[in-house]
Amino acid sequence: MHDTYAQPAHPERPGSVYPRRRARWQPGGRLADNSPVDQAREWIKKASKIAVLTGAGISAESGIPTFRGDGGLWKDHKPEELATPEAFLRDPRLVWEWYDWRRQAIATAKPNPAHFALVELECQKPHFTLVTQNVDGLHDRAGSGRVLKLHGDIWRLRCLECRSDWPDQRAPLPKLPPHCRCGGMARPGVVWFGEPLPAGMWLEAEHAAGDAEVLLVIGTSAVVHPAASLVTVARAAKAKVIEVNVEETPISGEVVCSLRGLAGELLPKLVA
Repeated sequence: MHDTYAQPAHPERPGSVYPRRRARWQPGGRLADNSPVDQAREWIKKASKIAVLTGAGISAESGIPTFRGDGGLWKDHKPEELATPEAFLRDPRLVWEWYDWRRQAIATAKPNPAHFALVELECQKPHFTLVTQNVDGLHDRAGSGRVLKLHGDIWRLRCLECRSDWPDQRAPLPKLPPHCRCGGMARPGVVWFGEPLPAGMWLEAEHAAGDAEVLLVIGTSAVVHPAASLVTVARAAKAKVIEVNVEETPISGEVVCSLRGLAGELLPKLVA
């Protein structure tokens, strides 16, 4: 998105920096040697520097819509038609109503076992960085200490004029966008299509990926850039990249371990 989704980008060219056989696991599947889940758990256990990238898939397990596929419309509008600065300026009431609907859906959702497993992993590791493409705040509610929210936070508002921002936990929202103390109209505190990521936060995420011994990529389609490029950064630094996803993605053939299944089932096993 920015926000929780974005337009697809071309996948990275094939050619892993890892010559050894990559582990694959699907429910009910087996390998001749040790289990890929066991191998991934061992890599995580031995690493002192862990970076994590989460996407819409981890929140989908808590019942939050991903806005992808046939069910991705809201009142006949596509997300990319609403999640732009131009759409908000053209029809602020419509975009505001959409974010109010999203807030109310998120407010009833609860963190799932995958979120709590990442909190446990954070407690285990001296160097841990959690980067998310999600705007829902479920990592915060699960107890994560600090989260790099690349696409912003739906529970914050930002002034169109002075750019100041502030927390706002209301759900439902008032019918019309409120105004800042400076008189400017407030907008959702998310990153929309066509907007850059917060520069300092992105640099921190890149540094964490490049410094990590293990990068966990959880529930992301791997087509949203620049977030997906963190995988390239980690691979170039010889980190072990472990993917957890319910389906294959453009990076599945490029990582050392691609685990197919629900994050809420797999992550507790990986951090045990």
